[in-house]
Amino acid sequence: MSKYDVVVIGGGPAGITLSKIVGKRLKVAVIRPEEHSMVYCAMPYAIEGLLEVEKTFKADSLVTDAGAELIRGLVTDVDVEKRQLRLNGGATISYDKLVIATGARPLIPQVPGRDLEGVTGFKTENDLKKVMDLLKTGTSKAVVVGAGAIGLELSLALIFQGIEVHLVDMEDFVLPNLLDPDMADELKEEIAGTGIDLHLRSKVVGLKGESRVEQVILDTGEIIRLGAADGRKGSKQGTLPGIVIFAAGMVPEISLFTDCGLVIGKEGIVVNDRMETNLPGVYAAGDCVQFVSGITKKVISGKLATNAVPMAKVLAFNLLGIPRTYPGFFNGVATKVGKFFVGGTGLTEKSAMECGYDTVCGYGKLTTQFPIMPDAKPVYMKLIADKKTHQLLGAQVVSGEPVSVRVDLFTFAIQKKTTIEELADLSYSAQPFQSFFPAANIIVTAAEDLLKKLQMEAGMKKSTAV
Repeated sequence: MSKYDVVVIGGGPAGITLSKIVGKRLKVAVIRPEEHSMVYCAMPYAIEGLLEVEKTFKADSLVTDAGAELIRGLVTDVDVEKRQLRLNGGATISYDKLVIATGARPLIPQVPGRDLEGVTGFKTENDLKKVMDLLKTGTSKAVVVGAGAIGLELSLALIFQGIEVHLVDMEDFVLPNLLDPDMADELKEEIAGTGIDLHLRSKVVGLKGESRVEQVILDTGEIIRLGAADGRKGSKQGTLPGIVIFAAGMVPEISLFTDCGLVIGKEGIVVNDRMETNLPGVYAAGDCVQFVSGITKKVISGKLATNAVPMAKVLAFNLLGIPRTYPGFFNGVATKVGKFFVGGTGLTEKSAMECGYDTVCGYGKLTTQFPIMPDAKPVYMKLIADKKTHQLLGAQVVSGEPVSVRVDLFTFAIQKKTTIEELADLSYSAQPFQSFFPAANIIVTAAEDLLKKLQMEAGMKKSTAV
């Protein structure tokens, strides 16, 4: 029987990150059932043809060069009292500490027909291969469920390949977890211009077919038929019925641990800010974990690699005796929709109001370069603040150029409880190829817009009181 100081179940971002920090100081094994760990956010670009599939595979050396042992196998049983686990080949492994980093799987709702051939999620290497194989064998129509970042990126990739695409979402605007409706209007027009058929305010309630999925039934009464493409310009005329791809959220992959006494919540395994579970010697990190917002301290979803990595760092340092704590999810996200780069962090106006905040919002609209420059593109920004404390709660950016640096800046500002007054005092740089004129900065512009609204409201209250 092999014995390790630390055994990690799962070879994704959390498992890899932990290996890099403790792999040469402790005896570590990382157990991964998949052939490859995937760069999940790059998968749509493999569909589009921008990348070879192999480019989406993370190198095994990320684990092995760090000093950890990589074991390819499926864990079939865990005995948390004996601190042992069993693999599908029959091998037994013992450990001092167990790290659960099993990630999440696509949410495929319990609708009739969900088990038909041609229905899939989009998260794993097998999912990617399944979609690509169907495209190669003649599929010409696809229904993508979920207009979040991955759903949009996947839909645009399929359109690029000449597939007729229907994108379905329950909300009445795209990227509903990232943006508010007033920041999504131009994106809707951009998506419609690509040829994607948008079915907003719609929910999939059934799938029909003999052995393969042939129809998608929406709660509006509409039926999307997955026969041949309708002959629109640029569409392939395939020989097979279409495919249905669910990209409408993730659920924690924790089926192995439901009967071992582990405390599990709706969003995953419950941990404290050191990634400790309720069981001695058992830890968890990544998409399989339930945690709280760094702003509200209420439980929220945070199934992002950019959350898994810092969680794993906190855990790794604690395993080495170096105290660290995890502050919570801020969920900074960036994506690309046609010609627009889109990002957001913190709370949307809607979610902030649902959490009980009295909000005020400010807007900025400038260009990405000096407006006299030939490649200047529009950039739009929205800031959401707490009316009582003036602290920044969230930010959203839609731009003709990449936005991730701005998103990260706003996440830092939210983490540090920055006020709108402090943002309005931001000292900034300017250069013709990289910013608007020195006379204005979009962050300052949006913050000043917020301050004007706060001052006007304060003045109105004062005059009413008099």
